[in-house]
Amino acid sequence: MATRTPEEVFAHHGQALGAEDLEDIVADYSDDAILVVQKKVYRGKDGARQVFTQLLADVPQAQWELETVFADDVLYLEWKATGGGRKVEDGIDTFIFEDGMIRVQTVVYTVGPA
Repeated sequence: MATRTPEEVFAHHGQALGAEDLEDIVADYSDDAILVVQKKVYRGKDGARQVFTQLLADVPQAQWELETVFADDVLYLEWKATGGGRKVEDGIDTFIFEDGMIRVQTVVYTVGPA
């Protein structure tokens, strides 16, 4: 099977996030993934599960706005989300892809009232 491109991985990630399918989100992360979220380090699929459990609780049933810049195996993402009476207007992530999976992700965002 051909390895997915970063664009393909992120397209799936976006679909899974929009569907709020936690296990489908986690499936895109490598077993040794590193996520640095709000200055805390999370590792592997369990770490990704913790991160997205929190994010989906912060802005449930969110409407997402995404702006992406791909450069080889790196993705720079600026995002906004509104849901559950709350909003994020300053989300900034960086992804590093390896072998068709998300290997590294950094995330910072602020939740406020919608």
